[in-house]
Formats: sequence, structure tokens, C-alpha cells
Amino acid sequence: MSLFITSLNSGSNGNCYYVGNEREAILVDAGISCRETEKRMTRLGLSMSKVKAIFVSHEHSDHIRGIPVLAKKFNLPVYITPGTLLHLGNTVDEKLVHHLREFETITIGELEVTSFPKIHDATEPHSFIVSCRDIKVGVFTDLGVVCDQLIRYFSQCHAAFLEANYDEDMLENGGYPYHLKKRIRGGKGHLSNKQALALFMTHRPAHMTHLLLAHLSKNNNDPKLVEDLFTNCADGIKIVVASRHEETPVYHIGHTGNTLEMAGQLDFGFNSL
Repeated sequence: MSLFITSLNSGSNGNCYYVGNEREAILVDAGISCRETEKRMTRLGLSMSKVKAIFVSHEHSDHIRGIPVLAKKFNLPVYITPGTLLHLGNTVDEKLVHHLREFETITIGELEVTSFPKIHDATEPHSFIVSCRDIKVGVFTDLGVVCDQLIRYFSQCHAAFLEANYDEDMLENGGYPYHLKKRIRGGKGHLSNKQALALFMTHRPAHMTHLLLAHLSKNNNDPKLVEDLFTNCADGIKIVVASRHEETPVYHIGHTGNTLEMAGQLDFGFNSL
């Protein structure tokens, strides 16, 4: 069994990550509009009929703004912690709400989704690892620090979405006010390129085939800089910088490490996903 992954959008303007097998899929966060989510999935040949649930990492608007409409239109269960739900209010039908608990594993068809707490300036922030049999994909963004739990789960992954939010020099010399710089790099904000690279270099497993670098800052990072930094140390692992403007290709994660990259204009026989 394989997993198929794509970033539909990644950045402070909206985050949404797709992980699925041939029959079912989940979204981690829905920070872009329902219309834009559908449009991007259609371009990739992915069907919303395969999406069975939304898992919510935390309450910041770039991770939740699309949830009410998306959940209602497609009758999708929303897995969310009670504290995070308070920030959505009554915008999601209570019949669709499922309370998320740390280290709990939720079964969605043949997918297993395990949540674990992370350090971020939010109420009850969580990261996720999605498994299908023995293939594992992690979704690790909005991280203040690299904690022991992140290391534990990252070291299991065949592929991962990993935050590389800012370049330290660009942040230091940029125009953000001091309080915002302090928030970003203060241990409850975001991971720098250097912190993400150290995690990758030290704890990547031998079976990892893909790393999607996520949640890059518009003002304090540069996609080419990040791509070069990680590619130089990749040792055969496919490095992808997720865009804040468009979806990535769909990547096929399996034992062989083969990549299936799709363009919306081409028919890869993949529309049933």
C-alpha cells in the first residue's frame, strides 16, 4: 500500500495538506477557501469524494479559515481538540465535530492518524503522523522548537512536511518589529532553516524518500535559498519547497521511493484518488 501526498498551499496565507491512499484521504488543516481547495485538487486529478476527514493542528486563521464551508459542503468529520474548537465557535455543525486527544490514533479506512502535542503559541497545538500499513508521512509545521516527540516521529517517516519558516539573518536584518521577531524565534513560534536542517541531518531515517519544506515566511525566507540548502545535504532524498501560491505535484510514497508527479493537463489515470 502506498500513500499520495501534496501541499495544496503552505504559508501564512493558508495551509492545507493532503495525505491519502487509493481509496481514502485526509486533509491536515484547511486554511484556504473551499472553492480554492476544490480547484487545486481538480487540477491535480484528486477527488474530494476520497477525503474522509479534516484534522486540525491549531486555531490560527491560516489553518482553519476554510473548515466551516468545506466540512458542511462535503459532510466531513473535523478532528479537533476542545480548546482549538473554542476558536471556531459554532461555525462547524456539532455532529461533525470529533474531539482529538494527544497520542490518540484515529482510523480512517486503512489510514491511521496519530496526533501529538507540539510547542507553538496556540491553545492546544498538535502535529500528525499518517500511516498506511508500514508507510508513514508526518505533517510537522508551526513548531517553536525541535522537541523529543518531534524527533521520535520524524525519525519514522518515509516522507514529511517540515516547517522551514525563516532564515535567521533575513529575520534579524528585516523590517519586522522587535516583538514580532521575538515571537517568531522565541521558542513558541516557528522553526528556522537552520533548526529544520539540523533535524533533517541528524534524525532522518534511512528509508525517507521525500521532504516537503513548508510554511516559508514571505518576508524572511527565500524558496531558492531553502531548496539549495537542503538539496546539498539530501543524499538522494527528494526535496520540495511547498508554495504559498499554488499546489505541489502529487508525490507517491512507497517502499521503492518512486515519485508520481502530476500536472493537471495530463491524464495519469489518477482521478479516482
